[in-house]
Amino acid sequence: MNRSSTPRIAVLLLASILFTLSAGAPVKSAGPDTVRVGRAIATAFVFTVPEIGQAAHIWDSVGIKVQVTSFNGDGKLQDGLASGAVDVGLGSGPAMGYHAKGVPATAVAAMYGAPYDMALIVGPQGTVKSLNDLKGKKIGVTTAGSLTDWLVRQLSLKQGWGPDGIDSLPMGATQARVAALQSGQIAGTVQDIGIGLQLEAEGKGKVLQTFGNIVQKFYTHVIFARDDMIEKRPDVLARFLKGWFKTVAYMKTHKAETVKIAAPILGESESVVSRLYDAAMPGMSTNGAWDLASIEAVRKSLVELGISDTEPPINSMYTSKFVPVKI
Repeated sequence: MNRSSTPRIAVLLLASILFTLSAGAPVKSAGPDTVRVGRAIATAFVFTVPEIGQAAHIWDSVGIKVQVTSFNGDGKLQDGLASGAVDVGLGSGPAMGYHAKGVPATAVAAMYGAPYDMALIVGPQGTVKSLNDLKGKKIGVTTAGSLTDWLVRQLSLKQGWGPDGIDSLPMGATQARVAALQSGQIAGTVQDIGIGLQLEAEGKGKVLQTFGNIVQKFYTHVIFARDDMIEKRPDVLARFLKGWFKTVAYMKTHKAETVKIAAPILGESESVVSRLYDAAMPGMSTNGAWDLASIEAVRKSLVELGISDTEPPINSMYTSKFVPVKI
């Protein structure tokens, strides 16, 4: 045998062995990556993005499978992030302060700006006919230190009554607050505007005020991710955010489909969700980009809410590593 052919024969033999071994090994198909998503409440239009993305097959297009858990308020959501029960959280702007207090989750993208989607709802036959009637009244909120709590304080300040001129009453879930409103236990409740529109349609409530004109520079809702996901699975997080903002783009150009999908999730009629779409959709971010003035407004709110004794360093509240998202 020609010695020059020996290396070539060895290479062919090695290739044959590797082919035989690989042919006999089971082939593992690469499935979608699961992202466990927690949302502060279930009954908010802006938090229906996971289901709408699924119905429109957008999550499939980015190789993501979402599993959604709903919590009763920001505090519970942050507990879920801290315990590792969820990977990504859909929460409020003020919850950005919890990272400096030790919660291992950071805001990774802006979701919604000024709170035009949040409303003060009162009973249709109650004593509150205008904002001037609210002094000293009990207003239902989710939890102490939540966005709903802070909005009540801002309204009281704007009325000239100081931060405690209106009595915030933490009551948890939407159903509890609506029931308390119906029974007269509270004079009003702060809710997603969709709840107010539904109560108006049923003759059970009235939208007295939305909060976008009261707080004009702010982040009502942001997207959080656990720090270990940011560090160890940045590609999965980037694809999740891409899917999120692809869904927002779809929603902006497909009103009828969005309304049809969102209505049963929210437990509201399509006519109400159509009005809700018009009110809430313009405030939704299309790429997650941060506005520093709005972050600064959130930072100042943290002391007022009692989330922090001092204003935390602004760079501890968020990361711009993943935004703006290109879709």
